Amino acid sequence: MSKPQNPVQMAVIGAAHGIKGELRVKTFTGEPMALADYGPLYARDGRAFQITDIRPANTVVVVRFKGVSDRNAAEALAGTELFVDRSMLPDDGEEDEFYHADLIGLEIRDDTGAAIGKVVAVHNFGGGDILDVTLAGRKGVLIPFTQAAVPAVSIAEGFVRVDPVAAGLVEDADAPREEDFDPKGRPRGPRDAGGNR
Repeated sequence: MSKPQNPVQMAVIGAAHGIKGELRVKTFTGEPMALADYGPLYARDGRAFQITDIRPANTVVVVRFKGVSDRNAAEALAGTELFVDRSMLPDDGEEDEFYHADLIGLEIRDDTGAAIGKVVAVHNFGGGDILDVTLAGRKGVLIPFTQAAVPAVSIAEGFVRVDPVAAGLVEDADAPREEDFDPKGRPRGPRDAGGNR
């Protein structure tokens, strides 16, 4: 197969690991070790990478690619994004599962249906997926990709709907505020007619 026509990012190459050409690789697959199951991976420029060995290592996998045999060659690959063609991916996901590539570029709509921004990236720092969005010119606004914060996703119509309160975009008027608590963290009760609590 040649360079993907409909690329989906599967991983990004990180730092060299050791002196024999191994690399730390951050995967975007549900199961990190599954990266080796997709056949050759491709860089944006069309270079193909074949995995000859893979093993887990904390939050990443350590990979040996065919033809990369020393630290210098490995270091030259740091930051390379790896893709496969969408046709290589299974299409049997759950109704509420999405490929990150499908979410990027979608319009963000608020609970009234008004367009308020766009999804520019999807991150996962270990606590679940997070949408990186631009809102009214503000870059780098992060929204948790949860059912509460993002109650609707329509890939076909090109949008995600967010709940501004659950997404942390506006303050909930009913939520307790710092001034509702005394210095020891106890809730303050209503004052009686004499001004006592």
